[in-house]
Amino acid sequence: MRVLSKVLFALSCTVAAQSAYAQQASDGVVKIGILNDQSGVYADFGGKSSVEAARMAVQDFGGKVLGVPVEIVSADHQNKPDVAASIARQWYDTEKVDAIMELTTSSVALAVQGLSKDKKKITITTGAATTDLTGKQCTPYGFHWAYDTHALAVGTGGALVENGGNKWFFLTADYAFGYSLEGETSKFVKSKGGQVLGSVRHPLAATDYSSFLLQAQSSGANVIGLANAGLDTANAIKQAAEFGITQGGTRLAALLFTLAEVKGLGLKAAQGLTLTEGWYWDQSDENRAFAKKFQEKTGRMPNMIHMGTYSAVTQYLKAVDKAGTDATEPVAKLLHEMPVQDVFAKNGKVLPNGRMVYDMYLFQVKKPEESKSDWDMYKQLAKVPGDQAYLSMAESGCQLTQ
Repeated sequence: MRVLSKVLFALSCTVAAQSAYAQQASDGVVKIGILNDQSGVYADFGGKSSVEAARMAVQDFGGKVLGVPVEIVSADHQNKPDVAASIARQWYDTEKVDAIMELTTSSVALAVQGLSKDKKKITITTGAATTDLTGKQCTPYGFHWAYDTHALAVGTGGALVENGGNKWFFLTADYAFGYSLEGETSKFVKSKGGQVLGSVRHPLAATDYSSFLLQAQSSGANVIGLANAGLDTANAIKQAAEFGITQGGTRLAALLFTLAEVKGLGLKAAQGLTLTEGWYWDQSDENRAFAKKFQEKTGRMPNMIHMGTYSAVTQYLKAVDKAGTDATEPVAKLLHEMPVQDVFAKNGKVLPNGRMVYDMYLFQVKKPEESKSDWDMYKQLAKVPGDQAYLSMAESGCQLTQ
């Protein structure tokens, strides 16, 4: 009887301890929302593959934190800030979502980050690019993972100017992301001694780029900077090839183009493009092993958006676990303090404005004859150290105290 009593007592203590621990997680579940474009021009860029990356992060973490399950919910914001804000508000108010991530499209990310500031909820943006997220519109609860327009400008813009691409004309997506990418790249081109001869703006999801490309060609530029993304970039590249623009010696700078879009476009059309990403599957044994698992689940290799989402979910769960609660203030504090060390980022650090700083890479798309396998698409040209790729806290324009 004594032995049985001791066993029962020990079990009751364990249950009580687990119950008290679980009470630190609100609502008995930690819920993360992945909000992105799942049906439009950026569906391959992030889309449902980012949702799968988030689920993989939860699975690799063990499926639970603080003794309660972790749940991933997702929705398609259709690249509309009002739709995104409405979904986010419902998630926070009704579905008790603790944090929202991915947020492809800069106008969407700014809208949801602003709402989340008012609701005192954490956002970790991996799919949007504007530096305003950690600049003039920074918040204590907003974080920016994976890349931004400054990192892309330093990588792709800098490389081309240094290799003779000194006269630029921009084809720019007509919303916050496009303006930011054009602005950051223009500043960098000029700082390197290059010239910006002009720019033209096109609507999101345009189908005919002929007039824009001809205007760029007639400007006398030797580089056409594509300050757009997803299918917009792919379609512009296809039509530039049809017009013989690149054959005439003008270079195309794909300022935001990832492995997903290169695959969709094909090596024949994309060969020779220079681009900047924060991760590539064939850089290491660790990357190759993870990419194989990802491909088994999605049918594709991950790009930096998918990997950034995996990293963001993982880091959030680490912070919740270390804080002993999913309450926003202590978790946000730890997200600012904890180093980022995972399959995506090595020795990453988070600045007071929420910008995660890690190394970026300049790649060139291989020629078809150089590719040895279905996803063998990049040659690495250079590594851009994180402290060069990203704006410092002082340069960012963020007014949060350091």
